[in-house]
Parts: sequence; structure tokens; C-alpha cells
Amino acid sequence: MKDTFHLNITTADNLGIGLFKCSIDREGKFIVINSALVRMLGYSCKVELKARNFKDLFAQAQDAEEFFKILAQDQKVNFFETVFKHKEGTTVWIAITASKVVSEDKLDYIEGIIENISAHKEMEEKLALERDIIQGLLDNIPDAIYFKDRNNRITKVNNFYAKGMGLESDKILGKTDFDFFPYDQAKKMFEDDNYVLHTGKPIVGKIERTLLPNGTWNQVITTKIPMYDRKGKIIGTMGLTRDMTAYANLEKDRLTMLKNAFAALGKTMEMRDPYTFSHNHKVANISEQIGKELGWNEDRLLSIKLAAELHDLGKISIPLDILNKPGKLNKAEYRLIQEHVKNSYEIIKDINFPFSLAETVYQHHERLNGSGYPRGLKEDEISIEGRILAASDVLDSMTSYRPYRESLGLEKALEELDKGRGWQFDTKIVDVIFKLVNDNERRPFWLDN
Repeated sequence: MKDTFHLNITTADNLGIGLFKCSIDREGKFIVINSALVRMLGYSCKVELKARNFKDLFAQAQDAEEFFKILAQDQKVNFFETVFKHKEGTTVWIAITASKVVSEDKLDYIEGIIENISAHKEMEEKLALERDIIQGLLDNIPDAIYFKDRNNRITKVNNFYAKGMGLESDKILGKTDFDFFPYDQAKKMFEDDNYVLHTGKPIVGKIERTLLPNGTWNQVITTKIPMYDRKGKIIGTMGLTRDMTAYANLEKDRLTMLKNAFAALGKTMEMRDPYTFSHNHKVANISEQIGKELGWNEDRLLSIKLAAELHDLGKISIPLDILNKPGKLNKAEYRLIQEHVKNSYEIIKDINFPFSLAETVYQHHERLNGSGYPRGLKEDEISIEGRILAASDVLDSMTSYRPYRESLGLEKALEELDKGRGWQFDTKIVDVIFKLVNDNERRPFWLDN
């Protein structure tokens, strides 16, 4: 400390560092001061500042008491932050580094340096305000928000996240998802975090089911993005998870009501035309099995199955004597039969499903080469769902009994699909059908479901 005090006065003045020596008593009468300290506190000369005691410069009396208490205990004080009075009546944030010294004449005194940290404090307060604003914003968002480092350890959470966990924030920080969720669930979260960390690509709107610490399941939608430092290096991730459980339950209830309504309509069709009802049900089984083989999730399987159950709904408007005519249809009758596709579409198009149900139904008689109806769609104009429905429809139609003909058999149906592979029917879908049939010992795989 003595070496610090005896720093070249000119150098200290040029650096704006205040130097001082004062008596050790509780008042602290100044013995030596430099010009930088005089300017720092707004005085015109050293004499003017020396007229004040060291203790009198503290804006808060309790800060002065704390300073002298530390000095008495440790014989030194390192970077003690406080506020000094400015001559103009304002205040200055300063930091004091000082020590107790015994002189050759056995007199104790204090010597040290004083730095003006007002600019630093102003920036610190500004940053603190910004942090408070951001934290306030985070804490008032009704979604779980969390930050993780490169090791996927949680570094910050908002109130909603903490409440969802039933823990205080400090019990969460430093932990990973493996500390709160079942292993398989946490593993998927961990893999998603690593994907964002390693690719720099966000994961947006991923729907998941999570088991909370209180034992309840909820459905959420999660977005994760990479966090960067000033040099553009990824230092962690930020996640936002929204609880969609109530909405999902509402959607599920709404969908259940719709399914029940269509089931009732299906019963009506069954009473009127049991062949069409049975056909719809079997096409639904075929389509669902194809979707499973393609690795589709539960929601997508539901969409294709429901589309299949409804794809011939429009036949309810066709007279039974035409629908089940034992002989060949004339052109007018055939055009009337073709109208069932549009009729099916018109019945369900205005119902708000969470998937493109009506459009899938509209495409079940389209063919890849444009030879289908009612719109003559080609190639990529036909969705994968529409392609599945088209192949499934032919497969069951040819293998089922009809009032106007006997079943043509599975091998004949497979031959028809194989003949249309790549130009009428999607090659991948035909391959899946052949696989499912072969896996079922060349028997109809859909009749077992």
C-alpha cells in the first residue's frame, strides 16, 4: 500500500486517481491530498478540500462507519464502493483502497487511493435496469422460458418455469433436464439442445408431452434457439415452452365430437348401404397400416384414417339402384357415380379440422399421370395422403364382394397396383403394400385389424 501511495504524484494526477493521507482518528483530518482528488470532488484547490475531514465526505454516515470498521478489523480496505459529497451539492460514486500505516514517529494514519467510478456505476445501473426490465418481462410471460449453457445446464429461468417445477429458481440453476424428467424424456430434450448447439439451427414449434415432477402430464409446444456471444460463438441455448394442455384437450374433445357425429352419419350409411360403409372402414385400416409402416406419428395416422372413413361419404346422395347396379353403368350413371368425390368434399370442406382432411378426400380418385378425376391432378399436385387413399381404395375394392360382382382376389388387386406403379400409383406406396402383404403370408393384412 505504501508503494501505491508513493506513486509519482504527476502520474496519479494524469490518470485521475486521487491520493490521500489522513489521520487515523474517526474524523480523519487530511494530511496529504493530490490535485486529482481535488478536481474529482469539485474543489478549487487543495487548501479548500483540506478544510474538510475525510469522514465528512461520505454521503451516507453508515458507509463511513462500515469503512472504519473494516479498516480496524483488517488493517486495510480493498475497493470499498461508496458515495462522496461533491462541492456542488451532488454526489460522486468512488472506490477507496486504503490501509492503516504506522509512521516512524509512531503515529498511525490512513493512506490510500480514491477512484471515480461514477461512469462505471451509471453503466452498471443502466444494465441493472435493463436486466430488471427483461426479467420483469420474462416473469410476466405465461410460458416457461429457460437458458442453458453448452453443457445443457440450466443457467436462468423465469417464474413460470419455476412454478411449473414447484421449486425455487436457485434449486433449478446448474441442473439438467435429467434431474427433473424421466430418462427417455430428458434424453430427447438433451438431443434437441445438442442439435441447436452443434448446427446453430433453431427448433421451432415442436409438440411434446412432458411428465412434470408433480406426476401430471401436459402437452407443450417448444421452441429452442442458439445463444451467441459478441464474437458470434454459440454459448448456449434459450428455450420457450408453452403449455398447450387445455387447448389440446379442447381440440381433442372437439375432434371426438366430430368423429362421433361422423360415426353416427356412418351408421346411417351402413343402414342404407352396408357395402360402402364396410369399404370405408377397410380402406381406413389399409391406410393406417401404410402410415405406420412409413413411420407417421399419431396425429398424422388419425388424419389419414379419418379421411379414409369419410372418403365415400358423398355416395349417400347417389340412388341405390345406380350404386349397386348389377350390370354395366351407362355414361350418365358413371358420371353420377364420379360426383361422389366432389360431394364428399363439399360435405366436410367447411369443417375446421387440424389437418387437410377435405383435400385428402378430394384426391382419392386422382392418378399420377393425370388420368384420374375430378380435377385431373398430376404428380406433386397429389399429396402423399391422397396417394395412399387412392391405392388403398383400389386394393379393397378389388378384393371385396359387390352386389354387381364377386371379389377379384388379392393377387389380381396386387397385379393391378403393380401394373400402375409409378404412373398411376405411387411406387413407394405400392412397395409398402407388397411388404405388408408378404409380412402377412400373402393374406389381406387389413382384415386382422
